[in-house]
Amino acid sequence: GIVATMPYIALQLIGIEAVLLAMGVEGHLPIIVAFIILALYTYSSGLRAPALIAFVKDALIYLVIIVAVIVIPVKLGGWDVIFGAAEEKFGANDGPGVLLPSTGQLQYASLAFGSALALFLYPHSITGVLASRDRNVIKRNMSALPAYSLVLGLIALLGFMAIAAGVQPIGTNNNTVVPVLFDQMFYDWFNGIAYAAIGIGALVPAAIMSIAAANLFTRNIYKEYFHKDATHAQEAQVAKIASLVVKLGAVAAIIFIDPQFSIDLQLIGGVIILQTLPAVAIGLYTRWFHRGALIAGWIAGMSVGVWTLYTVSRIDPATGEVIRAHFAGSAFKLSSLGLDTTYTIYAGILAIAANLLVVVIGTYVLRAMKIPEGTDETGLEDYFADQGDPRVKDLPDVLS
Repeated sequence: GIVATMPYIALQLIGIEAVLLAMGVEGHLPIIVAFIILALYTYSSGLRAPALIAFVKDALIYLVIIVAVIVIPVKLGGWDVIFGAAEEKFGANDGPGVLLPSTGQLQYASLAFGSALALFLYPHSITGVLASRDRNVIKRNMSALPAYSLVLGLIALLGFMAIAAGVQPIGTNNNTVVPVLFDQMFYDWFNGIAYAAIGIGALVPAAIMSIAAANLFTRNIYKEYFHKDATHAQEAQVAKIASLVVKLGAVAAIIFIDPQFSIDLQLIGGVIILQTLPAVAIGLYTRWFHRGALIAGWIAGMSVGVWTLYTVSRIDPATGEVIRAHFAGSAFKLSSLGLDTTYTIYAGILAIAANLLVVVIGTYVLRAMKIPEGTDETGLEDYFADQGDPRVKDLPDVLS
């Protein structure tokens, strides 16, 4: 969970870096500034700060995107001009233009399915659920999630607008395209609002992710293996330090690796976190799996996942030059399995399939060998705890 979350945090920091670059700040200073802002933001206030400012973030993002999809097309001459420019640009390459190639359809569908499975396995998703006041809060927030999907679709259109507007990235950093588009299309005063939306939109999830990864370390590693008698206050202090370490790891990923690779790292992180599906998600619905089989399945899934990811390379379609030989994404070629096809598939799907296969077979084998399954210390009432339950305490009471 910690390893899979770090590239996710790196993506958020890259968003802040892109805004600072568009504002004229050069070199590695933007990412250092982004790290300092994020560190100060979370170290003193913890989860409360991003929770309180999340409403501002959502309002700003909705405002900027709605204005963008209305104002920018009007300035560029309409959507037909925008899509025409995109088709002309993509049509100049040896590809299907703006359409998904037939060999990538399986990859796209499997990536969408695998990402959906992995989404709520990330530590920050669980942290948000556990930090909620009661079940009704979670239900209300879940009901609003489709609205975010709509905004994501509108955000994707910004790329087509940038093509029509002739936007050029700053240097070779393609992450700066949208900030530069806003700079060209908006008045200065609204451009500041747009930059703030990107910055805060990256800051809030990055804060929650780093806190979640830190809590994962504190409760499952520090307290379990190093200090079993740690008080809640000691756990909180260790979590603050761990949160800083996680942020430093995310910064290192950006500084020492090509920023475009961070996108690939996030997809790779999805493959990693997906291997916790049998134990974390399916385990909520059934106790049938043997604990030994779950461990064996995780090892098998990780092994298959790492191998498939290692074989993924990236080749420049224009020159045929190998841009990156290994770990260049998550689109695994089925021909690597000896199949006579040019189709690709999301590596996480193959990995979780191997994982589940080993878990099921391993459970039958270990039960036949009468190997103890361990003791499940949870009871039925644990799955229905809610506000008002005497075992549930507010965080300030716990830390005091």
